[in-house]
Amino acid sequence: MNRRLAALTLLVPDYDEAIAWFTQKLEFALVEDVDLGAGKRWVVMSPGAGGARIVLARPGDERQRARIGDQTSGRVTLFLHTDDFARDHAAMLAKGVRFIEAPRVETYGTVAVFADAWGNRWDLIEPSPSP
Repeated sequence: MNRRLAALTLLVPDYDEAIAWFTQKLEFALVEDVDLGAGKRWVVMSPGAGGARIVLARPGDERQRARIGDQTSGRVTLFLHTDDFARDHAAMLAKGVRFIEAPRVETYGTVAVFADAWGNRWDLIEPSPSP
């Protein structure tokens, strides 16, 4: 069996604002931006080679709108792996990304929690080498 997680949805209030934030602050690539009509778009962002992509979605109702920035009830929502924590942490700070905590070393790697423009929590992680 050959399966992998290809994408996940992230609720955002505005497509263009979200595209700008991801491309400017995290240096993600815009992979797709297709007009589906009726104010809907298929917008896909990628952090780079490999891994899951993010489908940006505008909420369809008030219940979904209320979840923007808090899709996992305050838990870390997304995990961004890097091969160089110090490089990416410094670059993100320089671009105004808000880190919620100082970097720390855990058994699984070097990590720090940051918030996206809407308040979702992310881990920036440089995984420890596998034994």
